[in-house]
Amino acid sequence: MLKEFTVCYTLDSDVKWERVIKKPNINTEDVLQEVLKRIKNRKYLIAKTDKGSRIINTASIRYVRIFDKKIV
Repeated sequence: MLKEFTVCYTLDSDVKWERVIKKPNINTEDVLQEVLKRIKNRKYLIAKTDKGSRIINTASIRYVRIFDKKIV
């Protein structure tokens, strides 16, 4: 069984969503730390969504929230 996480990036003037699939032993805090590390070390992120990939300027990110859901 895998876990699906949805990452919500609140930007200056928009909201972007990203789906992340991880192993079942990963928790929300681990995903948050991974996302924050990516934001800190890069100028741009590529968020993978159902509609394709989106480029996010990390300087415009104001808030990050993680939602989790188990996949059967």
